[in-house]
Amino acid sequence: MTVMDIRAILEHLPHRYPFLLVDRVLELEKGKRIVAIKNVTINEPYFTGHFPYLPVMPGVLQIEALAQAAGILSFQTMGRVSDQGSVYYFVGVDNARFKRPVVPGDQLRLEVEIVRIARSIWKYAGRTTVDGQLCAEAELMCTLREIDGSNGGGNPGGAGPDGGATPAASA
Repeated sequence: MTVMDIRAILEHLPHRYPFLLVDRVLELEKGKRIVAIKNVTINEPYFTGHFPYLPVMPGVLQIEALAQAAGILSFQTMGRVSDQGSVYYFVGVDNARFKRPVVPGDQLRLEVEIVRIARSIWKYAGRTTVDGQLCAEAELMCTLREIDGSNGGGNPGGAGPDGGATPAASA
């Protein structure tokens, strides 16, 4: 079982402030699952507009946090780290459900399991909880793409708005 601090997380994800949404990895079983946390503070930049009178973490950012945890799990499983030669793309989200608001002061627990790997597509089941209460759940799909240096990184391997993949969870 692997535990990771922020320095190790930064080696596995290209995300940086304000878009890095994983603070610590509590458990990681290569090829199986990851449990990580995101400490939610009032200093998050999205709280100034979502919502000033009742700050709530956007549900899509909970899904992004799950995708980032999935990226860490996948890179660990492959024995790789994030580099400029590849990107881990978010290619799908299914059955997303939001059950409980996440607010400043919450510690968001991210749980992701690999459901299957078919060709280059990885499918995961993810859920977020706070104090044991379910906040969000979704099925996620991601793929690793090598970046072709000749195209300036703008459209790796044909992915992008017309290629069906978005870099929301590039890891």
